Amino acid sequence: MALHPQGRAAVAAYEKEPKVTDPDFDIDASRAEARAVAAAQPREDVAEVRDVDADGVRCRLYRPAGSDGPAEGLIVHLHGGGFVFHDIDVHDAAARRLANRSGLAVLSVDYRRPPEHPFPAAPDDVDTVLRWLASSELAELPVLVHGDSAGGNLALVAALRNPGRFAGVALIYPFLDPSAGFSSYRTAADAFDAEEAAWYWQQYAAHPADLANPDLAPLLSDRLGTLPPTLVVTAEHDPLRDEGEELVRRLAEEGVLVVGTRYLGQVHGFWRHADVFDAAEPLTGQVAAFLRQRLR
Repeated sequence: MALHPQGRAAVAAYEKEPKVTDPDFDIDASRAEARAVAAAQPREDVAEVRDVDADGVRCRLYRPAGSDGPAEGLIVHLHGGGFVFHDIDVHDAAARRLANRSGLAVLSVDYRRPPEHPFPAAPDDVDTVLRWLASSELAELPVLVHGDSAGGNLALVAALRNPGRFAGVALIYPFLDPSAGFSSYRTAADAFDAEEAAWYWQQYAAHPADLANPDLAPLLSDRLGTLPPTLVVTAEHDPLRDEGEELVRRLAEEGVLVVGTRYLGQVHGFWRHADVFDAAEPLTGQVAAFLRQRLR
């Protein structure tokens, strides 16, 4: 399928933006701009929003609208942004939608980011949050994990590092392969390309050897068969498409209950922008339904 018109508009806008690979690219300015744009987005009401300190890791807890009793479960949300960008403020609107569509509590994690804090700071922060959860007021809740793009990488790594901890995993166009070895980097690189992807991995890895560490490159893991039921969503016009779909294939071969969905006509990043992409809301509903099913 050709690019959806909304995808074409996103590609055109991307072409006018500064590129991370430009020598003069300003990481701090880009982070500030993303926070400003997110602050102007419409936000749904939820029953509660509360910042919490998970043993030194800043998190934000959301309880869905209409929730007046104990939560049925908790979704740990790990935001995307190439490991380098975004935070819980940028993902505030998306986390609210996920809480309301799922009817579950959502804990959004503000993990440390490179280049200031390279690998393994981010997955270590997620592990810290999981240990904190075990002794917190939320300790009795079944836990699920969700992430988009780089957050999908971190969600997958968290499930691999902590077998049996999660009732379900939902990954949206996960960023998995530092080698950029799949053909979609050549055939589907709309609004995101191999050079940009390589830049993100270079910021994330503390040492070249890290690029072969399964905790950074989870397709290299020999523990994929330990995963709980998993949803993997890809976008047709996304260089990360094939690595996500390769994950689906491997999980199926390992006997994991896995569902793979490709959104036709869509580009990387569409999920977070429900005010721009018509497909974002149905995808949020799909993720919410898949995770709720894991609690039955």
